[in-house]
Amino acid sequence: MCVKHLHVLVEEPSMEAALRILLGKILTKISYEIFPYQGKSDLMKQLPRRLKAYKKWFPENWAILVLVDRDQDNCIDLKNKLERFAAEAEFVTKSNSGGQPYTIINRIAIEELEAWYFGDWDAVKTAYPRVPVTIPQKSGYRYPDDVSGGTWEIFERVLQRAGYFSGGLRKIEAARTIAEHMNPGRNNSRSFQVLHEALFEMNCQNSSGS
Repeated sequence: MCVKHLHVLVEEPSMEAALRILLGKILTKISYEIFPYQGKSDLMKQLPRRLKAYKKWFPENWAILVLVDRDQDNCIDLKNKLERFAAEAEFVTKSNSGGQPYTIINRIAIEELEAWYFGDWDAVKTAYPRVPVTIPQKSGYRYPDDVSGGTWEIFERVLQRAGYFSGGLRKIEAARTIAEHMNPGRNNSRSFQVLHEALFEMNCQNSSGS
């Protein structure tokens, strides 16, 4: 499978801001466009119609990444819903391709984008030097995807205790600042690893010309 261009559908602008930097570090030979929505409910509402519209013109050597936060949803139910939308639009997804060519990759950030920050604390520490270096060793933070109770709220509190964002986390600014320092290969968030593997595979397929 040789992917030349990627359309990325995300639920909000801070994920768009992070991916504009991160994708440039992962996709070395694939062009991409990112389309943010006004929240998860907006994306999920419009996705079936958008996929059916794509089906009428989407080139064979292009792909679609749909990326949403889990939030409080059941991960399996949410993934199944995304897969159903793709099937109804008559697209093959990576998850149901059986190793054959596919068009859509459905991925979930668990529980939110900020879990990926906890997964690369070196990047956070570089961006915001006053945050404690010991955060990843503390109970409740060792496994980024298991940080519960609102990942972005917890991340905001950690930064505020270090003297940043006293007026509230500016999510787009933080996304850009941290993503600049992130190393996709070292992130220990499992949901990020799964996304990175899918993108890296696409990149390798493209560079090999297979």
